[in-house]
Amino acid sequence: MNAYKIPDQTRIGHVHIKVADLERSLSFYRDLIGFEVMAIYDTQAAFHTAILYPTRKDLAVIFDRINKAKYPITGASDHGVSEALYLNDPDGNGVELCWDKPRDQWPKKEDGSLNMYVHPLDLHNLLNEIAKEQT
Repeated sequence: MNAYKIPDQTRIGHVHIKVADLERSLSFYRDLIGFEVMAIYDTQAAFHTAILYPTRKDLAVIFDRINKAKYPITGASDHGVSEALYLNDPDGNGVELCWDKPRDQWPKKEDGSLNMYVHPLDLHNLLNEIAKEQT
């Protein structure tokens, strides 16, 4: 699998999760998902950064990468304000990879409040983000 680094503007801070096999989890988070390891403490702990991608194309790229690796996703949703992919790490911890739509595209109710929803994400349409660049 080729080297992949998560986009620089991806953000969340750090996440602490318990895992059964640190190397297996590093293979998932670092090597597949592209998280940067910020520190390793002995052989017991590592910290990962990630999850909110800066653009829809970045989400498409990681979905394409996961799909080509034949790593299973557990879901994909359009929430109106964001689009998200869901998968489990090797220890069964849920992982959400998402991007926020521009605020001017967020659906609103008549009173001006957000009208968030859960619709299936069109994964073929998501992959079109990559194809747009190639044409």
